[in-house]
Amino acid sequence: MATVGTNIAAPLLFLNLIMYFITLGFASWCLNRYINGQTYHPSFGGNGATGFFLTFAILASVVGIVSKFAGGTHSRAWRNDSLAAAGASSMIAWAITALAFGFACKQINLGGHRGWRLKVVEAFIIILTFTQLLYLLLLHAGMFSSRYGPGYRDTEYGVATGGDPMHKGDVPVAGTRV
Repeated sequence: MATVGTNIAAPLLFLNLIMYFITLGFASWCLNRYINGQTYHPSFGGNGATGFFLTFAILASVVGIVSKFAGGTHSRAWRNDSLAAAGASSMIAWAITALAFGFACKQINLGGHRGWRLKVVEAFIIILTFTQLLYLLLLHAGMFSSRYGPGYRDTEYGVATGGDPMHKGDVPVAGTRV
């Protein structure tokens, strides 16, 4: 059964995945230039926060990409048991992205020459902070109503239907299939 949450969360999951891949590519290029001492490159630049920002941007991108794999599995199943992995990995990805967001704000605040590639990484991290938070909230929207997705109070798993569960050692009723 498709719910409101999966109809919104699935496209947002794909958008975040693409944005994390783009951020990983640009941040890796910038970190390579930074390590090689080529901060004079016209499309790079940087300041004192650049090394920290790029490290956390790459870490946020990698963790975000991996969390989208768990999110894709949950998007297909959309059940409580897949919600745990998707929710936990998305929360960790959002926390690291929020740290990178703080370094992006510090880098922008320090100023100086920042090339267009570094500005792209900053912009994508800022956007991803909010879209990842929105995705995380959509994953957990089932807390409020089962219309939005699997909730934490759903009890259909592990519960026998149609009577009392059969205990070990009980004799089955004659004529039933085993």
